[in-house]
Amino acid sequence: MKSDVETLNPTRVKFTVEVGYDELKPSLDKAYKTIAGQVQVPGFRKGKVPPRVIDQRFGRAAVLEEAVNDALPKFYQQAVEASDFLPLGQPTVDVSQAPDPKDGGDLKFSVEVDVRPVLELPDLESIAVTVDDLQVPEEEVETRLTALRERFGTLTGVDRPAADGDFVSIDLRAEIDGEEIETAKGISYRIGQGNMIEGLDEALTGVAAEGSTTFTAPLAGGERKGQDASITVTVQSVKERVLPEADDDFAQLASEFDTLEELRADLLSQVEQSKKFEQGLQARDKVLEKLLETVEVPVPESLVEAEIHAHLERESRLEDAEHRAEIEDSTRQAIRSQLLLDALADREEIGVEQGELIEYLVGQAQQYGMEPQQFVQMVDGAGQVPSMVSEVRRRKALAVAMEKATVTDASGNPVDLEELVGGTEEDDVTEDVTEDAAPAEEGQTVDPTGDDEQAAAEATAEDPAKS
Repeated sequence: MKSDVETLNPTRVKFTVEVGYDELKPSLDKAYKTIAGQVQVPGFRKGKVPPRVIDQRFGRAAVLEEAVNDALPKFYQQAVEASDFLPLGQPTVDVSQAPDPKDGGDLKFSVEVDVRPVLELPDLESIAVTVDDLQVPEEEVETRLTALRERFGTLTGVDRPAADGDFVSIDLRAEIDGEEIETAKGISYRIGQGNMIEGLDEALTGVAAEGSTTFTAPLAGGERKGQDASITVTVQSVKERVLPEADDDFAQLASEFDTLEELRADLLSQVEQSKKFEQGLQARDKVLEKLLETVEVPVPESLVEAEIHAHLERESRLEDAEHRAEIEDSTRQAIRSQLLLDALADREEIGVEQGELIEYLVGQAQQYGMEPQQFVQMVDGAGQVPSMVSEVRRRKALAVAMEKATVTDASGNPVDLEELVGGTEEDDVTEDVTEDAAPAEEGQTVDPTGDDEQAAAEATAEDPAKS
């Protein structure tokens, strides 16, 4: 077999392949066996029809066509492996010469396919970004303390009109043109939640126990969803949450600490850790942004289009031109990020250990409320394990970039990210930056003779554990 590759543009190449007739013999033998097993010829058992009879009855051309279709993927794969390119997406095949049914001859074909671009990556130590100063507002400590007090608060009935934050027990009746549509009794509701009926919070404010009021709002569900209805709400009771005093007794009740001072110090430490984590997230985003600014990352348009199509199809919005425009930029940026991090992972020779993959899969399963074993079976059944491996690899590549980059705060102080990118929180810091779209995994090529649309979809499959 002879093969040449021509670069058409930074993201597309053309393979030209020439296969000698003798090299087609395994595929010819297979073709005869395949056809023999499919046809019925008097005097011969199924599967036992000799080649000369197949040639006589069905023609040598049919055998050659079957053999060529069988051989194309194999020789295309060999051409890819002999090159330095990684195909992405579905290739376009053109057979320029097939063996002659009588005289034989070579098989010649060409394949055009999108490929991962070759990127010029910078020295990671030359990357410098600035993040916000680490600030720990005292009010956030108070907010956490108040939230803790609310967990231990008690509800007490009050003899006054309801106010924001009060807990009420209410009855509801909805009418349209005097016709009762729906009723509900004994509903517990906290004023200010804003998650039940439009305008309910405003209607309840100022109404005391055994009082009622009527307002107009669109129905949130049912057969007449969206229609304006007259809503009558009757308040059965009004309660307020009484918080325990913030003192040493409360500290002992609500925590492992003996004094309020110790509890406050712990809450302060929690806020500080949270702010450090936010600083790490900001550093992550800025390091990736800086890399994307520094490195030219061309993106195959077919890859962008395939991912947009898959996204719209999942949402049953293929005809929604406005939404298509909304997601195009984010899709393109996600693919650029992935191509960049894949190239970085290659240069840094980053691999993925089995334990790292398992940890990632367990985390994804928890996100979706699934048992890890169930999630792994789903991913494996969908053929998406390589996508999971690639995602872990990209996260590790980004973590390496963060470790080597110079990160300072707005005051010029160096920011130590080692605890975040080198510890147990690495996945949290580096997550959600590359999962919107996924190019084909390394070594993955698509059968150039196949017409299965799923092959193209898998070549640009979104991580199934992320929606």
